[in-house]
Amino acid sequence: MVTVAPDRRRRLWRSAVWALALWGVVAYLAAPVVWKLYFERHGDFAEAQHLSQTSDGHPGDPVNLALVGSGGELVRAMSAAKWYPADPITLRTSIEIAADSVLRRPDVDAPVSSLYLFGRKQDLAFEQPVGRSPRQRHHVRFWRWDRLEDGRPVWFGSATYDERVGLSYTTGQVTHHIGPDVDAERDRIVSELTQAGCVQRVEWIDGFHQVREGRNGGGDLWRTDGRLAAIYLRPCRPPTKRGAGS
Repeated sequence: MVTVAPDRRRRLWRSAVWALALWGVVAYLAAPVVWKLYFERHGDFAEAQHLSQTSDGHPGDPVNLALVGSGGELVRAMSAAKWYPADPITLRTSIEIAADSVLRRPDVDAPVSSLYLFGRKQDLAFEQPVGRSPRQRHHVRFWRWDRLEDGRPVWFGSATYDERVGLSYTTGQVTHHIGPDVDAERDRIVSELTQAGCVQRVEWIDGFHQVREGRNGGGDLWRTDGRLAAIYLRPCRPPTKRGAGS
């Protein structure tokens, strides 16, 4: 049996602590500043209205949906399609999603990170869990536009699929990595809202994205056919819970 001398054990512990501290400084302080400076000098501002942004101001996930209707209609439609509102990010919800990811427990309303469009973070966010862990999930963020369509509010959305939890390719921070096929997530929402009876009509806007692929703030690749799905909502009801009224 090999034993480690107390002095050597203390040195190993100190080395581990210093390594962890160095990773924290690089991932959460230095790297975000470096990437912010990079994107400020290399960002394509012509794409700003079609891409969300991180809090550091570099590209986030692409916009691929627009829902036309009131806030109440949007919430009821997403509920009818079996999407769950995401919790806000707090210390409690952050600890819960970390524990649920490790223990593979379902978390239907786990928080999503904040992305920005029109100068503010998302107004609403929804998700659908996959399996028994929040490591994988479908999710969408919505931002209300400052203009109306046929006298109705417009909500631009960014729908993506979280494939796994890992370290950001750009900063080293713990994050969800999205799948590259953002069109599949767009089409999924169109299909599910239609099946739930909440869609008046869908208009497809070709060429919304002139640039058909890119990388988000975490370094994840995304690609699209460039189309935006404009979904005009009609009043519908969320699903009735089993046993209600019995």
